[in-house]
Amino acid sequence: MTFKPMEPLSILYQDDFLIAVDKPSGLLVHRSWIARDAQEFALQRVRDQINQRVYPVHRLDRPTSGILLFAKDPETARLMMPLFSGRQVEKTYHAVVRGYLNDGTLDYPLQEELDKIADAQANPDKAAQEAVTIYRCLERIELPVAVGKRYASSRYSLMELTPLTGRKHQLRRHMSHLRHPIIGDTRHGDGRHNRFFREQFGLQRLLLAATGLRFSHPHTKSAVHIELPIPDDLLRVFRTPIQPSEEVR
Repeated sequence: MTFKPMEPLSILYQDDFLIAVDKPSGLLVHRSWIARDAQEFALQRVRDQINQRVYPVHRLDRPTSGILLFAKDPETARLMMPLFSGRQVEKTYHAVVRGYLNDGTLDYPLQEELDKIADAQANPDKAAQEAVTIYRCLERIELPVAVGKRYASSRYSLMELTPLTGRKHQLRRHMSHLRHPIIGDTRHGDGRHNRFFREQFGLQRLLLAATGLRFSHPHTKSAVHIELPIPDDLLRVFRTPIQPSEEVR
């Protein structure tokens, strides 16, 4: 799902205290110094759709699509914050990565990524923070296309990712550390494969989507499970026949 200006956001869950929407890739959660050019934000769009103020309780990176949760009042937001920070929210993502990746768990601490403007006062020498990701391969494909000079074909995996911690760009950095970067990642990925997906499949986005949230409701204590199907654009490479072609540089 890619951001289209002024298109209503799909509401995935709603009660008197919480609302979850399907955030498109390319849409910021709220205003940020990092993207001063942005004119629309998920917070604003949800507020206008339901004619009520909402309060973000977690975040998704701008290029990541999927489940985004808001509180409808400050007290609910206050109660949700420790659920996320205390690892009491189970998060599921899906992604397309370069190469064949098996199942596993990566426990690899990450140095905090600092933005020159937004994090100008932060300590650049802060120790690396614990970061743990569980990953599971759902599907694989080998295409008869040489993306680069090393191999005569190209391989990709559809992955289910479960972050046990919430570090900035954790999934993107962990997949890159494993040498299986997420397709469409312009910061931690492989430009040749990103270009191949743009030209062959018309995919301009990061192929990473937040597809599941599980937590105990802060007021009712009932189990809340919000789910999205894997987006079609993440499945496109696994469903589209490809003819052999010359090397893609």
